[in-house]
Amino acid sequence: MQEKINMVAILVAVVVNFVWGFLWYTPIFGKAWGKEMGYDPNEKPDKSVLIKGMLFMVIGNFFFAWVLAHNMAAWSYVPDMDEMSKGGILFSTALFTWLGFYFPGELGATVWSKNSWKLFAINSGYHLSSLFIVAAILLFWP
Repeated sequence: MQEKINMVAILVAVVVNFVWGFLWYTPIFGKAWGKEMGYDPNEKPDKSVLIKGMLFMVIGNFFFAWVLAHNMAAWSYVPDMDEMSKGGILFSTALFTWLGFYFPGELGATVWSKNSWKLFAINSGYHLSSLFIVAAILLFWP
């Protein structure tokens, strides 16, 4: 496990995660997500709202990757962690972070906001896949 925080890997993770978010919420699940959110498919968002949303997504992606890198580095101090394979570290990082931090929030939001379980699956699936992608970049980047 790499104990040093690699800023290049973090920046690459930000870009890749931004592209992944675009793909997930546009060609892959865009129509289903928009329908579940109650958006009119014929209404195009204002350009300034779109730019603001993308800017905040990049900022959020930076904090996501930066904090995850620090979290992964901190795990290197856990006894016997250096004996775990990189695949095990990747799986543990993504799954347990998702299960402990994303899944409960999405679950509560779905129930309290009366959102559909389809929306829950789309959003939760994005968070889990994003964790795997970013953790893989941070773990395997030279």
